[in-house]
Formats: sequence, C-alpha cells, structure tokens
Amino acid sequence: MKFISKFCWLFVGVLFIFSGLIKINDPVGTAIKLEEYFEVFAEDIASFFLVFKPYALFLSILLSSLEIVLGVALLVRWKLKQVTVALLVLMVFFTFLTFYSAFYNKVTDCGCFGDAIVLAPWQSFSKDVVLLIMILILLFTQQCLKPLVRPVVGATVTVLTAILSVGIGWYAYQHLPYIDFRAYKVGNNLPALMKASAPLRYKYIMTKDGEEQEFEEYPTDESYKFKEMVAINPEDGPKITDFSVWNDQGDFTQEVFTGNKLIIIVQRVDKTDQEDFDKINQLIEAAELQNITPMVLTSSSSQEFDAFRHEVNLAAPYYFGDGTVLKTIIRSNPGILLLQNGIVKGKWHHNDTPDIEEVQQLL
Repeated sequence: MKFISKFCWLFVGVLFIFSGLIKINDPVGTAIKLEEYFEVFAEDIASFFLVFKPYALFLSILLSSLEIVLGVALLVRWKLKQVTVALLVLMVFFTFLTFYSAFYNKVTDCGCFGDAIVLAPWQSFSKDVVLLIMILILLFTQQCLKPLVRPVVGATVTVLTAILSVGIGWYAYQHLPYIDFRAYKVGNNLPALMKASAPLRYKYIMTKDGEEQEFEEYPTDESYKFKEMVAINPEDGPKITDFSVWNDQGDFTQEVFTGNKLIIIVQRVDKTDQEDFDKINQLIEAAELQNITPMVLTSSSSQEFDAFRHEVNLAAPYYFGDGTVLKTIIRSNPGILLLQNGIVKGKWHHNDTPDIEEVQQLL
C-alpha cells in the first residue's frame, strides 16, 4: 500500500502542476472555455451562471494557479490532509464538468490541457475519474507519506508558488501565451494547414437487429441501417477548417495569403482596448511605405466598425472573419499578425506593438 500511495502522490502532484501550467500559459483561452461552460449551464440549469461570465479571466488565473499551488503543496507534503481535501473538492468539481460535457455533448473539448492536448469528452471524464480515485487513495493512506520539509519551508514554497503562478498568468494575459499550441503559431503555413495531408478514409457504422457493426466499405446487405460515418484517419484532415475572410465584394481569403500582409485583428469593437492604436496607426503608415499591405479583420458589423475606426483613426481596409476564429488566431484585442505568402512570420499583443524595423527583419 505504501508503494501505491507514493505512486498516487507523485502522479497527482505532477499532473496537477502540468495541467495548471498549460492553462495559465494561455489564461485568455482558459477564460473563453469557462465562458462556454457558463453559457451552457445558464441555458440548461439556471440563468444565474451568466453572472460569472465577466469574471471568467479572473477565475481562469485563479483556478489555474490553484492547480499549480495544490500540486506543489502535495509534492512537498505540506499540510497533506488539507491539501488532499482541497484536491478532492476541486476534482469533484472537474469531474462534474467533464461528465456533463460528455453525457449531454455540450462542450466537446473540456480544455483540461488547453490546446496542447485535446481530449474527447469521455476521455476527459475517464481521466478525472482515475484522478478522483487516486486522490481518495491519498486521503486514506496519508500515514504512508511522511513530511519532506519543515512546515515553514512548505508554507514558504507554497506562497511563492502562488505569487509566481499569478504573475505568470497575468504576464501571459498582458502579452501573449509563452508557448503557442494553436494552428496559427509563428512559422506555420496557413494555406497548407487548410488542406488534408492525406485522403481521408471512413468507416460506416451500421445497425442490424439492434446491434452496431463497423464496415470499411458500405455493405450491400440492405438489412443494415446506416447510423453514421466516421473518419478512420482524422489526424490527416485539415488542421484549419474555418478560416475565411470576406467583405461585401466577396471572398478575400486567398488575397490574405498573397504577398506581405500586416493583419490587424479587432475581434469585437465593444471589447477592444483602444490604448495602443496610436502605435498601430504609425505601424500601418510605415508598413504601406515598405510595400507591406495592411488589412483589418473584425467580427463586428460594418456599422459598428465604421464608427469605431473613425474614433481611433484606423486608416486601413477592413474585412470580416468569424469571431471564434479571430480569438483562436491571437489572444489579444487588438492583435497584430504578420504574414508572408500565408506563412505566419510574427504575432504581437497590442501592448507589444512593434516598429517597422522589427517587422522588416522578419520578412
């Protein structure tokens, strides 16, 4: 039992730290996932869940930091009983979320490991059940785990971890994620990622006499009833399926992938930080002189954006994109994206708006 207890101690501690670090690397992405849960719960359970939406970013950093802090506290075995109980409460909460997502097929990606590791709903629930069992084992086998450090050392390490975790999350929010796990990261060829790397193959799920069977070729036996078609090699499909740019004159997606483009992303004008538009406007003016074409992408309506661009003196042609896609491209509103023939050469938070020399060095 001592070996099992130590294994659970190490596994749970390391996994909580890893999970928390992945989330706090991208606090805006975690906040978006929390908002999705709040909307689903407001629709299905009670409308008061919408009260939490404005605090999604705060909760994102808080919960991510809490995972890291509890993981570190567990590993140094500081206040083991209290930490284990806190882990149990947190795990019951996470298990409920993943079960709800899986059973009702509401949130298809729980965001447990951000964009680094995407788990299917039932995979997420199974993972949480295993962790829940391990934490229960820890709770009832604490006597097998002797303290590793003196209480004052454990307290100091835990407090420093909390401060560092919150600082990491806040810095990532004020700039961009330290590591970009999304398809739009620097160096990626967006047009190539919009194509399948190999032809997709499918299997057919059929039913007969109440039983399901799988076929790689559609059965000729008419007694089988079609249920669904599932890709056998989904990993070979396009990594980007929903990127599109348009305006009233038509589709401009391919235009974005031609030549040097400086893309200013304004996700929604009512939630856009206006503080750095003086720098952005200077960059746009300098880029045009260097044959770098500026384009603005927004998910707001033309009426909203026309009023907004006059307010901030944004003198560049604007186009429309899907709001969710724009949030996926960059965790900043506004944000800046530099493309060269569809290859991502640079990404900047508006707080880090570059000068034209920095942009030119990347082309």
